Amino acid sequence: MYCIHVYIQVKPECIADFIEATIDNASNSNQEPGCHRFDVLRRNDAPDRFELVEIYENEAAIDAHRQSAHYARWQSVANEMMAEQRSKHAFTPVYTREHGRVDLDA
Repeated sequence: MYCIHVYIQVKPECIADFIEATIDNASNSNQEPGCHRFDVLRRNDAPDRFELVEIYENEAAIDAHRQSAHYARWQSVANEMMAEQRSKHAFTPVYTREHGRVDLDA
């Protein structure tokens, strides 16, 4: 499994439109066969900051997501709404509720 956390700061005047576009992307992404989870979070103390939490089965699933129509649609509008370049970090699960302990050597 592969986990990606994407951090985004949105221009204040674009927040409502960003939320709508991002929910469209997330809800479609959650239908992809290799996507285990795609959550959209908004910071309580900074309402212009969002975190996307994406969990995919493997790198092929991530690549398929990046080739999808809904991702292209999101990217075409969301990039203009960002106050700064988004950043991301990739993670390897050690333990999940669904899978328990994950074998890191596998």
